[in-house]
Amino acid sequence: MKLLLDTHIFLWFISGDDRLSKTARDAIEDIENEVFLSAASIWETVVKHQPGKLPLPAAPADYLPQKRIIHQIAALPIDEATIAFLPQLPALHRDPFDRILICQALQHGLTIVTVDAAVKQYSVAVLD
Repeated sequence: MKLLLDTHIFLWFISGDDRLSKTARDAIEDIENEVFLSAASIWETVVKHQPGKLPLPAAPADYLPQKRIIHQIAALPIDEATIAFLPQLPALHRDPFDRILICQALQHGLTIVTVDAAVKQYSVAVLD
């Protein structure tokens, strides 16, 4: 399975947060699965960290890529082909970061790991 981690899932995973389900943790740790973190998640975390809304042990632009590499999670860039999916999305979710994740999942055939009910409304595979 090819998994795309929602930002909160990645943060829960790297911090050992109990809110991450055993199913999600097992899927992320399964070496048979390809696991990705979008550049949108780094962007979202930086945006939320700057005004103090999201405390982290270090600057997110350094900390998150380090954790991604340690956990052998691949980086997923945002490209023009990703953006081309945006007009096809119904206006069910306003969060621009999640909308990009949905586009990337559609573009690359990925399953999004999330607990976000709004993401689950789209025609995209979801693991929660």
